[in-house]
Amino acid sequence: MRKLMLILIVIFYNYAASSQSANTAANANDNEIKRPKLVVGIVIDQMRWDYLYRYYNLYQPDGGFKRLLSQGFSCENTMIPYIPSFTACGHTSIYTGSVPAIDGITGNDWWDYDVSKLVYCTEDVNEQTVGSSNTEGKMSPHNMLVTTIGDELRLATNFNSKVIGIALKDRAAILPAGHSANAAYWYDDTTGNWITSTYYMKDLPGWVKDINSRKLVDSFYAKDWNTLYPLSEYTQSAPDVEPYEYRPFGGKESFPYSLQPYIGKAYGIIHVIPAGNTFTFDMAKAAITGEQLGKSSNTDMLAISISTTDYIGHTFGPNSVEAEDNFLRLDKDIGDFLNFLDQQIGKGQYLVFLTADHGVAHVPAFLKQHSIPAGNVDDEKISDQLNALLKDKFSTDNLVIGIVNNQVFLDHNALSSSKKIDKQKVYDAVIDFLIHQSGIARAFAIDALNEVTLNSTIKNKVANGYYPSRSGDIQIIFQPQWIDGFLIAGTTHGEWNPYDAHIPLVWYGWNITPGKTNREVDMTDIAPTIAAMLHIQMPSGSIGKVITEVSGK
Repeated sequence: MRKLMLILIVIFYNYAASSQSANTAANANDNEIKRPKLVVGIVIDQMRWDYLYRYYNLYQPDGGFKRLLSQGFSCENTMIPYIPSFTACGHTSIYTGSVPAIDGITGNDWWDYDVSKLVYCTEDVNEQTVGSSNTEGKMSPHNMLVTTIGDELRLATNFNSKVIGIALKDRAAILPAGHSANAAYWYDDTTGNWITSTYYMKDLPGWVKDINSRKLVDSFYAKDWNTLYPLSEYTQSAPDVEPYEYRPFGGKESFPYSLQPYIGKAYGIIHVIPAGNTFTFDMAKAAITGEQLGKSSNTDMLAISISTTDYIGHTFGPNSVEAEDNFLRLDKDIGDFLNFLDQQIGKGQYLVFLTADHGVAHVPAFLKQHSIPAGNVDDEKISDQLNALLKDKFSTDNLVIGIVNNQVFLDHNALSSSKKIDKQKVYDAVIDFLIHQSGIARAFAIDALNEVTLNSTIKNKVANGYYPSRSGDIQIIFQPQWIDGFLIAGTTHGEWNPYDAHIPLVWYGWNITPGKTNREVDMTDIAPTIAAMLHIQMPSGSIGKVITEVSGK
């Protein structure tokens, strides 16, 4: 009997041990961190939120925008929480979850008081061009003071994840990719090739050399540019020929545009034709294939920025046939790219977010045609007038360094070295002059922001855009529908108003449940939401909040 009991005890122990082992393995599988194979960010430069719906009836059923909206999750009320709403600031904030007051990217350019010169956001004299003999590649992200979500992904996987940025614009490729990126590639319009910097590598990879050798830009020029549909179907646009549009094609005013004369030269024309979008996606596809993105056990990230939308918007305005045709063709390009991801990465295995760095104002001349108040402010003229005024009052030349990012930069050395100049009196003189100029709603000293009676939304955006050594002294706020510059034609962006600050944000793919929310979220919420979904740390300067409707947490 004792022997039988011993046998039963041994059998029971072995059974319990095997069951516990199986449960442990199952629990381990249940608790395993799951991540997509690839995260793809698509930033459409100068895309207002309403473009998702303005051209909706002409978007293709199997195109990109309808697919994203029907199968993805749309944050319909996404806002930019700072000013100025410019390209470098927007791309940085999307990928860092931060604002210029923290990340240091206060504009595409800024006067830097630390070095007493005008600084371009990604310039780096310590680096050299890779892929060309010119200086277009003397760039790096060193002016950006915080990490990106790509940096955090690299840190979380002990730098086994690959992170790459691609855009026609250097700043739109470099800043999203981050400090530790494997590469960033941008377009050299003097050669028609993709280039990079010694910050990333000493020589271009073979797959980049291959795409450069194909001279794709010339093949795009050979096809010319005509409207995708008959001109009569472009009901969301003004007439094809308007006096407030620039003429980038040798003075030609209307469709079709002949591009064949530019073959083998004038490689900058690609910026202002829809083929610039296609060209960028071709490069993105080549990067996915050439770098085998999404093929390892670690999540990779590809940051794509579509720059052509910005060039066309500035040149022709948002109400032009050119802008409408560009978005209809972009719709096809995005749909084709999503199909490529399905084939290369696998449906449901990749996460895509589509957003914009900023919107755009209507061309003032267009608004005036329709009895809507609008206008242009000539900041160069105002800067000259201010210097003349201040010289007369304070007997000092060039107290105004310039007006940059809608801020007046004063000469701090002159103000601090002269005992005859009262800084507050200089401020008062500048502000009094500005508030009497057409189109300027408010002007105030930024260091006295807390004392200014100002709408809280605008005040918060000014504060979020202020980094002391890279920001000006006096903030200018324009009247609604007024813009800076573009006195002859075209338009721009940069203000707090919804046309500049209300952007699309659509999530698609891995772990995304279709739907939408009208709850207000900020551009800075994108990076922390990705961090939550990937179970990694949010970037070092992030102030955003997780969008729980997207992350599921």
